[in-house]
Amino acid sequence: MKKDLRVIKTKKNLQTALLTLLKEKPLEKVSISELCREANVNRGTFYLHFQDVPELFEMYFKEITIDLKKAYYEPLHLTNNHLSHLEPHMVRIFHHVKTFDTFYSIVFNRKAPLMYYYNLFDIIRDYLKHSIEENTPAISSLHPDYTASYQANAILGMIIEWVSRGFQETPEFLSEQLLLMNNKIR
Repeated sequence: MKKDLRVIKTKKNLQTALLTLLKEKPLEKVSISELCREANVNRGTFYLHFQDVPELFEMYFKEITIDLKKAYYEPLHLTNNHLSHLEPHMVRIFHHVKTFDTFYSIVFNRKAPLMYYYNLFDIIRDYLKHSIEENTPAISSLHPDYTASYQANAILGMIIEWVSRGFQETPEFLSEQLLLMNNKIR
């Protein structure tokens, strides 16, 4: 089934407008009227696709997390789940963040609700836990829940620092740093 390009463009305009407004105010303060004005879309069109502003945000968040999942799992596929063979150029998570830098700048702003952090934390933690359970020998004394939480917080901490520094460093630099830290901890 072919996707209607007008629908795709309308949704993209709404997403872009939402990000613009979220730079200035929290999600619960964004009205449909101002969102439609910013996106140059009429209210009827908005309601054709969404019930409210949080539903639009949820859809956009879901798109980002789908891309995040691809970015997370790509290195696992490249190394055939042998993380010891991981090279910095294989790490894709920081490329993902750079692609969606406006979103991450909003989500990791000190004024943003912690809900955003915890939503991303849960997603990354689940990916990590799944990988740990598949790749860690049963005799390991590491508890998968704590290990996944530790690693998820480490990755999010790096992303938060990167955002606070205005994305000065390249995704490649952060990938190298992540692998260096991982090797120091082992």
